[in-house]
Amino acid sequence: MTRTLADRIDAVLPQTQCTKCGYDACRPYAEAIAQGAAAHNRCVPGGRAGVERLSALLDREPLALDPECGVEAPRRVAVIDPGACIGCTKCIAACPVDAIIGAPRRMHTVIGDRCTGCDLCLPPCPVDCIEMREAANARAWSSDDAMRARARHDARRARLEGSLRVQMRAAAQDSTATAATAANARKRLVLEAAARRARELRDRAGQGR
Repeated sequence: MTRTLADRIDAVLPQTQCTKCGYDACRPYAEAIAQGAAAHNRCVPGGRAGVERLSALLDREPLALDPECGVEAPRRVAVIDPGACIGCTKCIAACPVDAIIGAPRRMHTVIGDRCTGCDLCLPPCPVDCIEMREAANARAWSSDDAMRARARHDARRARLEGSLRVQMRAAAQDSTATAATAANARKRLVLEAAARRARELRDRAGQGR
C-alpha cells in the first residue's frame, strides 16, 4: 500500500495525542500539515528535534517551536494520589491511550510506561488528585513508544465508536418503538371515536321511531 504524505508525517509525530497542536489527535494534525492547513512546528512533545524531522520530511526550513502550543520540557507522566482519589473514572474517560486503570468508586492507577504525558486527565479530576511528574526513568519517548501509543489510541477510538453505534441503534429502536406506540394510540382513539359516533347515531335513530 502506498503511504500518503499524511501517513509519513504521522509516523514522525510522537503519538502522545495531547491536542496541544490544536487538533484532536496526532493523525488529524498530520493530515492538516499535509493539506497545508497547519504549520509543522506545533508539536510540543516532539520538541525541536521533531520539528527538524518534519522539516526534513517536508523539505522546508526548520522553524522554532510555536510558543502558543507550549514549551518543550522533559517527559512527564501522570501520578494519582491514592489517598485523594474518589474513583470517579473521569480521568479514565479522558485518557487517549488507555493508560489509567481502575473501577467506579475504586482507586485509579496510571500505567507509567503507557502514559504519554498529555495532561488531559488533569482538567476533569474533581478533587485535583493527579499531578504531572518527570518520568522516573527519564528516558526519551521512542518510536516504539509512539507506535504502541498509536495502537492503543486507535483501539480506544474503535471501541468508543462501536459503543456509540450500539447506542445509536438502541436509540433508533426506541424511537421506532415509541413512534409505533404513538401511531397505535392514535389509531385506537380514531376507532373509539368512530365507534362512539356510531352508537350516538344508532341511539338517535332509535329515539326517532
